[in-house]
Amino acid sequence: MNTRKAMMPYLNECGIVCPLGATHSEIKARLFERAESGVLPTDAWSPGRVLPLGSVYMELPSMQVWPLAQRSRNNQLALAALAQIRPAVDQAIARFGAARVGVVLGTSTSGIAGTELALSQYVADGSLPAEFHYGQQEMGSPAVMLALELGISGPAYVHSSACSSSAKAMASAARLLKMGLCDAVITGGVDTLCAFTIAGFSALESVSTELCKPLSANRKGINIGEGAALFLMSNEPASVALCGWGESSDGHHMSAPDPAGGGARLSITQALRKAGIAASQIDYINLHGTATIQNDAMESRVVHDIFGATTALSSTKPFTGHTLGAAAAIEAAICWLAMQDDNQNGYFPPHLWDGVSDPTLPSLKVAEPGSSLGRPIQWALSNSFAFGGSNATLVFGRGV
Repeated sequence: MNTRKAMMPYLNECGIVCPLGATHSEIKARLFERAESGVLPTDAWSPGRVLPLGSVYMELPSMQVWPLAQRSRNNQLALAALAQIRPAVDQAIARFGAARVGVVLGTSTSGIAGTELALSQYVADGSLPAEFHYGQQEMGSPAVMLALELGISGPAYVHSSACSSSAKAMASAARLLKMGLCDAVITGGVDTLCAFTIAGFSALESVSTELCKPLSANRKGINIGEGAALFLMSNEPASVALCGWGESSDGHHMSAPDPAGGGARLSITQALRKAGIAASQIDYINLHGTATIQNDAMESRVVHDIFGATTALSSTKPFTGHTLGAAAAIEAAICWLAMQDDNQNGYFPPHLWDGVSDPTLPSLKVAEPGSSLGRPIQWALSNSFAFGGSNATLVFGRGV
């Protein structure tokens, strides 16, 4: 085995729970066969105001036997994703040892939803619920919980940089392997719907009351979602690898992207350079694609400048909602699914929108439902551009 391949961070297994479903087959059917969104109207998190949200409706693992500090819906979602890859994770622990397996995740809400309920009771009667513990909302909670669940003692920590959280977590996991600090890492992201997040984005006038329409002239903002995606990452060869990553922090504005896209451009070019490939080799781009006026304007111009108008691309947020700290991991999982051996024709994750192009944006090759490469997707790139100018780009390679 050559040195590059021996050091490659491969994505051996993937577990994903999101508004599209909780199995690979269900998610692929809704993406590639039916182009069916998992975002549905509800006022569960905004009483009196119906909004399209990406909710996970499956029954989640019970946490009643867990210490109070670990009981949260966020951790339940993480456990549900872990269950899909648990046999491979257990094998890795048995092979490498508990001290050689780490956990690196991204999240932005953790257990805040539970705190909202607790504070509502406190305002009403001055008491906190017996089932509430402050530790439930700590950002590090998902990593601590998974390490306890698996009985491992390697590095366990969380990145929280809004929308780029889990992309940065996956890059950090790859660095742990490269530095020889771990032989395997459970990495990805998890985030949960809560009223705080929805109210915050609403205050910024960034939430759409319709299904979001990235790149459309009629786009009106984001739909928020929840979910989890976890990977087992190691240097053991697998069909898909994380071949490159780029990170930047331009600090342009607390909530608005740099209109010139300097930080976004830097993260993309770094990722391509680390992967050792040219922009022309990318077969598919998963856009950050939030359907906000400013993000889509910035990202489309940067993508056009680097890739031109011939690379197939889409935003998959109309399918899942914007899952915030979990978004990069869920979108990495969608790329991973599209790059597996059962997609020999290279069907692209489609761009779900109204088809009305914004004339102020550059022309791009939108992957319409049913479109394909005609061969397996070998190279995919995924962008995540967060508040505060925290940007990250991941490049995935097949058969490398």
